[in-house]
Amino acid sequence: MAADAKQPPALFDPHAFSTFRFLSRDLEDSGRVSLRYALDDELHFTEAIDLPVPGPLGEAERERVDGLLALLHWVAGVSYYKLAVPAGVSLESGEPAPAQAALLEALYSEGLGEFAYTNGLAGPPRPRFASRNGLTAPHTPPASTADLQRVLVPVGGGKDSAVALEIVRRAGMEMALFSVGDAPPIARTVAAAGAPWLLARRTLDPSIGELNRAGALNGHVPITAIVSCIALLAAALNGFDAVAMANERSASSGNLSWAGIEVNHQFSKGLAAERALARAVAEIPDSPRLFSVLRPASELAIARAFAGMERYHQAFTSCNAIFRIDPALRAASWCCDCPKCRFVFLALAPFCSPEHLREIFGADLLEDEAQLEGFALLTATGGHKPFECVGEEQESIAALRLLASDPRWRDHAVVRRLADEVLSGLPPGEGDPEAVLALSDEHDVPAELMGYVHAVLGA
Repeated sequence: MAADAKQPPALFDPHAFSTFRFLSRDLEDSGRVSLRYALDDELHFTEAIDLPVPGPLGEAERERVDGLLALLHWVAGVSYYKLAVPAGVSLESGEPAPAQAALLEALYSEGLGEFAYTNGLAGPPRPRFASRNGLTAPHTPPASTADLQRVLVPVGGGKDSAVALEIVRRAGMEMALFSVGDAPPIARTVAAAGAPWLLARRTLDPSIGELNRAGALNGHVPITAIVSCIALLAAALNGFDAVAMANERSASSGNLSWAGIEVNHQFSKGLAAERALARAVAEIPDSPRLFSVLRPASELAIARAFAGMERYHQAFTSCNAIFRIDPALRAASWCCDCPKCRFVFLALAPFCSPEHLREIFGADLLEDEAQLEGFALLTATGGHKPFECVGEEQESIAALRLLASDPRWRDHAVVRRLADEVLSGLPPGEGDPEAVLALSDEHDVPAELMGYVHAVLGA
């Protein structure tokens, strides 16, 4: 927290604040970014991000990336805005261009849809971000990809980023991996990949925890957008042409309808948010491109590809629950009792043996009848899709159809029960595995990568 800030209150009243303020930002020659915010004139915040840079940054280099630094400042502010979600926003370090304003209004509203729903708000917040020229044009992907030679691939330690990096590797482009933090699954994945690694670190203002305990609002934020902006700035400072994210088409599917919006846990991983961010970045001259190399694929298709990449099987972790319980336990890998563990197990099962999945997870989740209700929720039986990074209901149904006809899995307790109680009541075309595994044409993957996308993710 800034030195001139007042002490956090013992009791925090979110309704007491009227304006969230974007104060200032700077980039030091060491690669350290400082982002400053305030709630009214009462509480001040400073976030620090340490970026990997090839050497001390000169003034010209810092000026060259100033537009990306500004975008990061605005996007990362959502972590502090959500403490009180005031009606007003004050842009005291410059206004965003039109597409940037549109992106911010989406991230600070629909991007906080789950947050608003779980906190019992009347609806998503709707702060306004002034722009210079009004509305933005419809999305048009960049026309030229001829200069796509150096690609930065963000890695989160899960199966998706491993598949993404292998697609870029096959394309023969110069590649480096990128992460915010070095949690054990990330470090293990990087080691398994054997590729260069650019490591950034993000340090939230230390007052956030105390404010949350005092009554500030808390919940899910559009974290993928924040990580994407950090990656774009790191890419620009290190001479990369593009950032290739690992967001699948399933991320565009929401969890439930509420207050006039589709609430989507993965909002900032979805195609609409990716395109909004790409338009915002296109307003900044000479910036790297942003796209998701996995966008054509379902989670089930990605799991099929990952099943053949055994060098990553003991490296990856997708479980978030165990990390939330105790960050030190993230190396322990899987809690085996959360929606994410169930979905990843279900998605991999059609393409792996029960013995192999027991080696990875430490348990056979589909043999445990206590898991039945959790697996049923993945098919939207008895409620909405869980607020986690899990695939569409159709993917879970497709995986069950494959398992119900697989002699390795069909007699497992959960598979047998769900085949009898869920699949038997569905029309034959629902959750058709062939349709779920097919690649979509709705994406912005550069043309020179599409052959490798089909080679890795196709049948």
